[in-house]
Order: sequence, then structure tokens, then C-alpha cells
Amino acid sequence: QVQLVESRGGLVQAGGSLRLSCAASGLTFSGYTMAWFRQGPGKEREFVARISSSGGSTGYADSVKGRFTISRDNAKNMLYLQMNSLKPEDTAVYYCAGRLNGATFDYWGQGTQVTVSS
Repeated sequence: QVQLVESRGGLVQAGGSLRLSCAASGLTFSGYTMAWFRQGPGKEREFVARISSSGGSTGYADSVKGRFTISRDNAKNMLYLQMNSLKPEDTAVYYCAGRLNGATFDYWGQGTQVTVSS
């Protein structure tokens, strides 16, 4: 049974930092492209960042480029999202997701709330 479990998010002031993690089990983690998505209040879910199976390639949404960093530790089956210079508009439920092939993400975590106060 595949499980993706995000760490607890939290409340942080604007300009602050927060690191999310996602623990994966039940899959060959090193074979999966992983990503973070988020869904803000009243908004559709949107892509935040992705990382290739080896970790050698990353991509970011324009809204977070230069502020967020995605990384992974394949030995520990862990995915991370370092978020710096947080803004109120980063407030959202953050989800980790994994895909083996193609464009569709096969597995999703339950989500974790991040709230940025102004």
C-alpha cells in the first residue's frame, strides 16, 4: 500500500521560513518523479515544484521560483520543500505527489496546512 505522509505545516509570519517533508512508503521511491502542489482558499490546486527521480532536475512555478527549494533523499524515501521569504499568498494546503510515468500523478498525500500571516 502506497503512502505519502506530509509533515505538519504550521503558522508562520510573512518573510519567514518553513520546511515541509513527505515520507513515502510502499513504492520504489527512487523510480518516481515527485512534486509539491498546493490549494489555497477558494482556489484550484496548483503546481508548486517537481523533482526528477534522481534529483538531478527540478522545476518550479513562477510564483515560488527563487524562494522555494525542492529536494529528495532517495536513501530515506523522503521529499522536502524548503520555503523561504513566505508571503500571505503562499497560504494553502500543500500536497506531495508522485508519478512513475506519464503526466498524471498516481499518488497523493493527505495534505498539510501552511498559513502565512501578514
